[in-house]
Amino acid sequence: MSQELFDIYDEHDQKIGTAPRNEVHAKGYLHHSFHCWIARDTPEGRKILFQKRQDTKDTFPGLFDITAAGHLSAGETVEDAVREVEEELGIPVRMDQLTSLGTIDYYATGTAGGQAFIDREKCFVFGYLLNLPLTAFRLQKEEVAGLYETDLDDAIALFERRVSAIKASGILSAQDERDSAQIFDTTLILQQFVPHKSDDYLHVFKELKKL
Repeated sequence: MSQELFDIYDEHDQKIGTAPRNEVHAKGYLHHSFHCWIARDTPEGRKILFQKRQDTKDTFPGLFDITAAGHLSAGETVEDAVREVEEELGIPVRMDQLTSLGTIDYYATGTAGGQAFIDREKCFVFGYLLNLPLTAFRLQKEEVAGLYETDLDDAIALFERRVSAIKASGILSAQDERDSAQIFDTTLILQQFVPHKSDDYLHVFKELKKL
């Protein structure tokens, strides 16, 4: 099975070629990714949605992360990458429905499948105010273990380390398409999230308050 190819870039973000996914992460080549953060308004206030990564993911399995995100494959534009939202969450989205929240330079190292990785990304970040309940989403069970929402102000308090835990509601990916999602309550702590920089999380959260 052939590997997905990514466009790779130099320090000035000029394209210098393409490389297979494993090589990109083994050698730390700069590549592009798409992030979409979804928020919704409720009578209790504005909520933010997080996906829980499947336990089978090669990086950060089982941790909470961006609502929908993905790498840009070779030749793809950021506009093409909006497909990630429908693929992961089952909700069709157009780029003109999203609000740009700027770009983030992301860097992480670790191991995946016993191999060291260096992940260097320029992330194109978007916000989407979508007033749908959790049960309206159809999760891609191969990628997404669950979808959770919490009060946006509570999320800010958590990442500012003013509280140690926050309340959240969630649904799990259906194992069968005929299954209906059941909402349950839980609590989240900081250590359960993918270790992006707290400042990056907080920048996004505060921009989502403005949507």
